[in-house]
Amino acid sequence: MFKSTTGFRRWATGLLLIVSPLLQFVAVVVDPGTWGDIRESVSYQDNPAMAQLQSALYHWSWMLLPVALIGVLHFARKRGAVLAHIGGTMAVIGFLALSALLMVDPVEWYLGQHNTPEQAAKIFDEMFNLPGVVFGFQMPWLFFGPIGAGLVAIALWRAKFAPLWTTILILIGWWVGFVLEYGPVTLFTWGVPVIAFGYWGVKILRMSDAEWISYYPTAPGVTTPDSYANTTA
Repeated sequence: MFKSTTGFRRWATGLLLIVSPLLQFVAVVVDPGTWGDIRESVSYQDNPAMAQLQSALYHWSWMLLPVALIGVLHFARKRGAVLAHIGGTMAVIGFLALSALLMVDPVEWYLGQHNTPEQAAKIFDEMFNLPGVVFGFQMPWLFFGPIGAGLVAIALWRAKFAPLWTTILILIGWWVGFVLEYGPVTLFTWGVPVIAFGYWGVKILRMSDAEWISYYPTAPGVTTPDSYANTTA
């Protein structure tokens, strides 16, 4: 696993494809807002411990998923490379922006603890609707993550690495799920990508280093008479 860069990349990519979506799904399950008032200043008062846990789980899910998506761009080297790299770039920017916004969670909890829901919402909007906050951290960057993940899934299907059903599940989870109102339905929309990304992850973990290397246009590390002559000239 750690004896070669190929093995490390393969294991890191495969494991993160499994772990990252799973963290997000667990976050949906433990989030008080999934089952209670959609206003976080209210729902967070129901179970502050679970509210903090879901924030941490979302944070690490959205930090790790871009790393995994960068890893799978390797499989689109021969076909779908442009689409995959556009999607990968968008995913990195978008998911990191989403992760940064989780710092508003303790603010909403504090406001809800010391104000009525209406007052808390008013104060929160005054703080976070500032142009610098909106255009620096929210718009349009929040949409880059889901859009980028979907584009990567489409590119990997075109590259014949990802089965079509996995691409469809990821599109349902990220494109459909992101526009629906957050709640119990999110268990389904953000649950199905766990299956798709998990399939990719297991596939990568089960492949050999030679199979990973075969996705390079010209496999590096293979010594031929010509390559040896070039390195010793």
